[in-house]
Amino acid sequence: MPLLYRLVFSVLMISLVSGCAGLSPYSISEGALEQYLQSELRAFDKGQLSMGSPLSLNFDTVDLDVGPDGRDVIVLDLAGQVALNVLLTRLPVDLTLKIEGSPVYDNEEKAIYIRRLKLLDSKIDSPFISQDLKPVTDSAMRLAAQLLETVPVYRLNESDLGPRLLGMMNMDIKVAPGRLTFVTADDS
Repeated sequence: MPLLYRLVFSVLMISLVSGCAGLSPYSISEGALEQYLQSELRAFDKGQLSMGSPLSLNFDTVDLDVGPDGRDVIVLDLAGQVALNVLLTRLPVDLTLKIEGSPVYDNEEKAIYIRRLKLLDSKIDSPFISQDLKPVTDSAMRLAAQLLETVPVYRLNESDLGPRLLGMMNMDIKVAPGRLTFVTADDS
Protein backbone atom coordinates (compact mmCIF):
# COMPACT_ATOMS: atom_id res chain seq x y z
CA MET A 1 0.00 0.00 0.00
CA PRO A 2 2.75 2.58 0.59
CA LEU A 3 3.49 2.52 -3.14
CA LEU A 4 -0.15 3.42 -3.90
CA TYR A 5 -0.03 6.33 -1.43
CA ARG A 6 3.18 7.63 -2.98
CA LEU A 7 1.67 7.38 -6.43
CA VAL A 8 -1.49 9.26 -5.38
CA PHE A 9 0.62 11.86 -3.55
CA SER A 10 2.83 12.34 -6.62
CA VAL A 11 -0.19 12.78 -8.91
CA LEU A 12 -1.72 15.32 -6.51
CA MET A 13 1.54 17.29 -6.27
CA ILE A 14 1.97 17.37 -10.07
CA SER A 15 -1.64 18.56 -10.43
CA LEU A 16 -1.14 21.26 -7.81
CA VAL A 17 2.12 22.52 -9.33
CA SER A 18 0.70 22.58 -12.85
CA GLY A 19 -2.42 24.36 -11.59
CA CYS A 20 -0.37 27.03 -9.84
CA ALA A 21 1.79 27.50 -12.91
CA GLY A 22 -1.39 28.25 -14.85
CA LEU A 23 -2.23 31.07 -12.44
CA SER A 24 0.75 33.25 -13.05
CA PRO A 25 0.21 35.57 -14.74
CA TYR A 26 -3.46 35.57 -15.64
CA SER A 27 -4.38 38.54 -17.81
CA ILE A 28 -7.39 39.85 -19.69
CA SER A 29 -7.05 41.60 -23.04
CA GLU A 30 -8.88 44.73 -24.17
CA GLY A 31 -10.86 42.61 -26.63
CA ALA A 32 -12.09 40.25 -23.91
CA LEU A 33 -13.07 43.21 -21.74
CA GLU A 34 -14.95 44.85 -24.63
CA GLN A 35 -16.87 41.66 -25.45
CA TYR A 36 -17.78 41.04 -21.82
CA LEU A 37 -18.89 44.63 -21.23
CA GLN A 38 -20.95 44.73 -24.44
CA SER A 39 -22.76 41.56 -23.38
CA GLU A 40 -23.37 42.86 -19.86
CA LEU A 41 -24.71 46.20 -21.13
CA ARG A 42 -27.19 44.41 -23.39
CA ALA A 43 -28.34 42.20 -20.52
CA PHE A 44 -28.66 45.22 -18.23
CA ASP A 45 -30.80 47.09 -20.79
CA LYS A 46 -33.06 44.07 -21.32
CA GLY A 47 -33.44 43.70 -17.56
CA GLN A 48 -34.32 47.38 -17.10
CA LEU A 49 -36.90 47.26 -19.90
CA SER A 50 -38.48 44.07 -18.53
CA MET A 51 -38.88 45.82 -15.15
CA GLY A 52 -40.78 48.64 -16.86
CA SER A 53 -38.12 51.31 -17.17
CA PRO A 54 -39.08 53.94 -19.76
CA LEU A 55 -35.43 54.51 -20.58
CA SER A 56 -33.61 52.26 -23.03
CA LEU A 57 -29.82 52.36 -23.36
CA ASN A 58 -28.20 50.61 -26.31
CA PHE A 59 -24.48 50.97 -26.99
CA ASP A 60 -23.59 49.80 -30.49
CA THR A 61 -19.91 50.57 -29.98
CA VAL A 62 -17.87 49.75 -26.88
CA ASP A 63 -14.15 50.46 -27.28
CA LEU A 64 -11.73 50.23 -24.38
CA ASP A 65 -8.18 51.49 -24.20
CA VAL A 66 -6.40 49.86 -21.27
CA GLY A 67 -3.37 51.67 -19.88
CA PRO A 68 -3.09 54.53 -22.40
CA ASP A 69 0.16 56.49 -22.12
CA GLY A 70 1.31 54.09 -19.38
CA ARG A 71 -1.36 55.32 -16.95
CA ASP A 72 -3.37 53.03 -14.64
CA VAL A 73 -6.72 53.85 -16.24
CA ILE A 74 -9.17 52.54 -18.79
CA VAL A 75 -10.65 54.89 -21.39
CA LEU A 76 -14.07 53.86 -22.68
CA ASP A 77 -15.53 55.11 -25.94
CA LEU A 78 -19.24 54.35 -25.91
CA ALA A 79 -21.59 55.15 -28.78
CA GLY A 80 -25.23 54.28 -29.15
CA GLN A 81 -28.70 55.47 -28.37
CA VAL A 82 -30.64 56.47 -25.33
CA ALA A 83 -34.37 56.29 -25.94
CA LEU A 84 -37.29 57.43 -23.86
CA ASN A 85 -40.21 55.09 -24.40
CA VAL A 86 -43.41 56.93 -23.50
CA LEU A 87 -46.99 56.08 -24.51
CA LEU A 88 -46.02 53.79 -27.40
CA THR A 89 -43.63 56.47 -28.67
CA ARG A 90 -39.89 56.04 -28.79
CA LEU A 91 -37.76 59.20 -28.65
CA PRO A 92 -34.18 58.19 -29.53
CA VAL A 93 -31.12 60.31 -28.90
CA ASP A 94 -27.72 59.41 -30.34
CA LEU A 95 -25.11 59.45 -27.61
CA THR A 96 -21.32 59.29 -27.67
CA LEU A 97 -19.35 59.28 -24.42
CA LYS A 98 -15.64 59.13 -23.76
CA ILE A 99 -15.04 58.23 -20.12
CA GLU A 100 -11.89 57.56 -18.13
CA GLY A 101 -11.83 55.53 -14.94
CA SER A 102 -9.74 53.30 -12.74
CA PRO A 103 -10.21 49.54 -12.85
CA VAL A 104 -10.90 48.01 -9.45
CA TYR A 105 -11.07 44.30 -8.64
CA ASP A 106 -13.71 43.27 -6.11
CA ASN A 107 -12.54 40.05 -4.40
CA GLU A 108 -16.01 39.20 -3.06
CA GLU A 109 -17.76 39.67 -6.41
CA LYS A 110 -14.79 38.23 -8.34
CA ALA A 111 -15.35 41.05 -10.81
CA ILE A 112 -13.62 44.12 -12.25
CA TYR A 113 -15.44 47.44 -12.13
CA ILE A 114 -14.47 50.87 -13.42
CA ARG A 115 -14.61 53.50 -10.69
CA ARG A 116 -13.61 57.17 -10.23
CA LEU A 117 -15.08 58.08 -13.59
CA LYS A 118 -14.29 61.28 -15.42
CA LEU A 119 -16.11 62.50 -18.54
CA LEU A 120 -13.55 63.34 -21.23
CA ASP A 121 -15.91 64.09 -24.12
CA SER A 122 -19.55 63.73 -25.05
CA LYS A 123 -21.87 64.32 -27.93
CA ILE A 124 -25.63 64.10 -28.10
CA ASP A 125 -27.57 64.40 -31.31
CA SER A 126 -31.33 64.30 -31.68
CA PRO A 127 -33.78 65.56 -34.26
CA PHE A 128 -36.33 65.95 -31.44
CA ILE A 129 -34.31 68.31 -29.25
CA SER A 130 -33.08 71.66 -30.53
CA GLN A 131 -31.93 73.24 -27.31
CA ASP A 132 -28.87 73.16 -25.06
CA LEU A 133 -28.06 69.50 -24.46
CA LYS A 134 -25.71 70.04 -21.49
CA PRO A 135 -28.34 68.86 -18.96
CA VAL A 136 -28.91 65.74 -21.07
CA THR A 137 -25.15 65.12 -21.25
CA ASP A 138 -24.86 65.48 -17.47
CA SER A 139 -27.76 63.07 -16.98
CA ALA A 140 -26.26 60.60 -19.44
CA MET A 141 -22.93 60.73 -17.60
CA ARG A 142 -24.64 60.11 -14.26
CA LEU A 143 -26.51 57.19 -15.83
CA ALA A 144 -23.27 55.77 -17.26
CA ALA A 145 -21.55 56.16 -13.87
CA GLN A 146 -24.40 54.35 -12.09
CA LEU A 147 -24.36 51.67 -14.74
CA LEU A 148 -20.62 51.05 -14.45
CA GLU A 149 -20.90 50.95 -10.65
CA THR A 150 -23.23 47.95 -10.94
CA VAL A 151 -22.17 46.29 -14.20
CA PRO A 152 -18.67 44.80 -14.16
CA VAL A 153 -16.40 45.08 -17.17
CA TYR A 154 -15.27 41.53 -16.42
CA ARG A 155 -16.15 38.69 -14.06
CA LEU A 156 -13.98 35.64 -13.45
CA ASN A 157 -15.37 32.49 -15.07
CA GLU A 158 -15.17 30.14 -12.13
CA SER A 159 -16.10 27.12 -14.24
CA ASP A 160 -12.45 27.07 -15.39
CA LEU A 161 -9.79 25.85 -12.93
CA GLY A 162 -7.39 28.82 -13.22
CA PRO A 163 -9.99 31.55 -12.58
CA ARG A 164 -11.60 29.44 -9.83
CA LEU A 165 -8.25 29.20 -8.01
CA LEU A 166 -7.69 32.94 -8.53
CA GLY A 167 -11.08 33.59 -6.95
CA MET A 168 -9.99 31.74 -3.81
CA MET A 169 -7.03 34.07 -3.29
CA ASN A 170 -6.83 37.72 -2.31
CA MET A 171 -6.12 39.23 -5.73
CA ASP A 172 -5.66 42.66 -7.26
CA ILE A 173 -5.10 43.85 -10.81
CA LYS A 174 -2.29 45.72 -12.50
CA VAL A 175 -2.84 47.84 -15.58
CA ALA A 176 -0.53 47.28 -18.52
CA PRO A 177 -0.91 48.65 -22.04
CA GLY A 178 -3.68 46.63 -23.68
CA ARG A 179 -4.45 44.29 -20.75
CA LEU A 180 -5.19 43.84 -17.08
CA THR A 181 -3.07 41.33 -15.16
CA PHE A 182 -4.09 39.62 -11.93
CA VAL A 183 -1.53 39.70 -9.13
CA THR A 184 -1.70 38.63 -5.50
CA ALA A 185 -2.80 41.51 -3.29
CA ASP A 186 0.59 41.46 -1.57
CA ASP A 187 2.37 42.18 -4.89
CA SER A 188 0.24 45.19 -5.84
